[in-house]
Amino acid sequence: MPYVVTDNCIKCKFTDCVEVCPVDCFYEGENMLVIHPDECIDCGVCEPECPAEAIKPDTEPGLEKWLKLNAEYAEKWPNITVRKDAPADAAEFDGVANKLETHFSAAPGEGD
Repeated sequence: MPYVVTDNCIKCKFTDCVEVCPVDCFYEGENMLVIHPDECIDCGVCEPECPAEAIKPDTEPGLEKWLKLNAEYAEKWPNITVRKDAPADAAEFDGVANKLETHFSAAPGEGD
C-alpha cells in the first residue's frame, strides 16, 4: 500500500520529501513529483515532510487515478533523491483546485 503524490504537488513541487525517503522512490517531472508504487515501502516518512500536503496513502478513497498517474510517470521520469529549491511561484499555486487539468506537464524533470 504505497503513498501517492496528488494534485497539490503540481506547480508547487516542494522536494522536502525526497531526502527522507529510505528507498529513493521519488521521480521528478517538470512541475511535480511522483512516487513509484512498486518501490514505496509504505513507511510514511514522506507525508509529513510535504508542505503542500500532496502526499497521501493510497488507502484513502478516490486516489485510484493518482496511483495510476504515479505508476505511469515513475517509469518515464528521472529519479530524484536530493532536495531542490521549490519554484519561485510555488506558494501561489498551493491549494489551487483542478491543477491536473490546467497545469500538469508530462515533461520530465532534471533528476539528480
